[in-house]
Amino acid sequence: MASSWCWNCLSRLRPTPRALLTPPSATPRISSAPFHSTAVQHAQPAKKKGASLTPMKHRQSASIKKKKKKVVERTRNAAPGERKALRKRIVLSNPNALEIEGMVDMSPETMVDSRLRGTVLGLPVPIIDQLRTVQAFQPKQGWSIFRRPGTVLRRDTIEMARLFEQISGDGENAQKGKVVKKIITGVKGSGKTVHLLQAMTMGFLKKWAVITIPDARDLVSGDTAYTAIKGTEPVQYLQPGAVSTLLTRTVEANRELLANLKVSQKHPALKWLQPGLTLEGLAKLGFTDPAISWPVFQALWTELTATTPAAGLEKDFKPRPPMLVTVDGLAHWMVETAYRNADYKHIHAHDLIFVKHFLSLLKDGDSLKNGGLLLYATSSSNNPNPKALTIALDRLNARQAGISASSSEYPNPPAYSGVDERVMDLLKPNETAASPVELQTLGGLTRDEARGFFEYFARSGILREVINDQWVSDRWTLSGGGIIGELEKLGRRIRSASA
Repeated sequence: MASSWCWNCLSRLRPTPRALLTPPSATPRISSAPFHSTAVQHAQPAKKKGASLTPMKHRQSASIKKKKKKVVERTRNAAPGERKALRKRIVLSNPNALEIEGMVDMSPETMVDSRLRGTVLGLPVPIIDQLRTVQAFQPKQGWSIFRRPGTVLRRDTIEMARLFEQISGDGENAQKGKVVKKIITGVKGSGKTVHLLQAMTMGFLKKWAVITIPDARDLVSGDTAYTAIKGTEPVQYLQPGAVSTLLTRTVEANRELLANLKVSQKHPALKWLQPGLTLEGLAKLGFTDPAISWPVFQALWTELTATTPAAGLEKDFKPRPPMLVTVDGLAHWMVETAYRNADYKHIHAHDLIFVKHFLSLLKDGDSLKNGGLLLYATSSSNNPNPKALTIALDRLNARQAGISASSSEYPNPPAYSGVDERVMDLLKPNETAASPVELQTLGGLTRDEARGFFEYFARSGILREVINDQWVSDRWTLSGGGIIGELEKLGRRIRSASA
């Protein structure tokens, strides 16, 4: 279709001169008015942000006022180990708490008195330094809210105290030389670590030799030096620093006991030992020179478990006391460690000879020849949760309940689960063992014990409530059936008295 415009008409249109038009790049639009056609160069200049609208006064300075920079004081960097020391700091006294008049201390007599059940007993002042040395206190246990450290006398505590009486041979039902082996389990906050603390207190009161591993994770976390032992198959590994640290704790906590006992056995690995050396002097050799810490520990263990002296050393021989061995966090010894072998593969905890020594005490029937108590506790707050240990503990619980291995109710690992057989063999029943391993599960406090626990908070000035049966029953239910860790949280909440 032809256009109605002809070429002649189009040629008559006169183009606009370029000088009259402003280039688009030179005439930007005002941002505040998008449909305005006035160029920026014809508009009023925009005012600067923050500029004052008041006119400048006569002889006023026109210089720019700058704000002075705030001087920040530089803090010093923390010294090596300072943060860890602050994190693990233990405070055992609060001067703002009320002092409880007539508070009974734990003693060989009171710890077996069933009439004091549910009462909070104070820890004896001379024992506190020994408990600090063996690292029995933990930072998150609430010791810093009371005037002095104390612990509640619960049913499990009285039963354990009676075991100490039997093994020491002082009571009516004395069984001198008896060895009791227990694995302590329970839910989080049930008081497993405090139960070990109570055992250490009783051990010191009864003049036993106390050897403790406060945290089993420290031996498998890869923080200490280690070396392979030549001639071992499979290869075993030694941790001289960890052995030296244990010897240091043992000497400081059992100084009075070790100073009264002298070497009574022959030790071929330590031929340079002087005759008449005390066990305190023997142990000091290990932590002054970590290179010989393992032979010194073996010699000290041999001396503490000796029943008769060697030939020619009968003169200064004294009977050895029973031993208390505690380990907290047993599950960390049932998995592979952070250490690596020459092939850069993880080393199993059972290949560490120091760990293997304490695990072998569970298997050997006469591990403590003079009697004693083995208490190995699991941890619920920091637990690697190995499947093999869980099944092994379930089997141990089933055997105690009378369930045979051929029963359908007997726990078995799932098919193709690949559980660690080394862990399973550790807790297998040993017919030749004189004392099999027992499983003790800590539960909650009873209502009567919980009431005595809350009364201790009230007498310390922390809890301001009318403590009666109904109030205690409500808190006992809220705590999951008397779990002592939850009871402590409920008791330490300060409430002001209503006006």
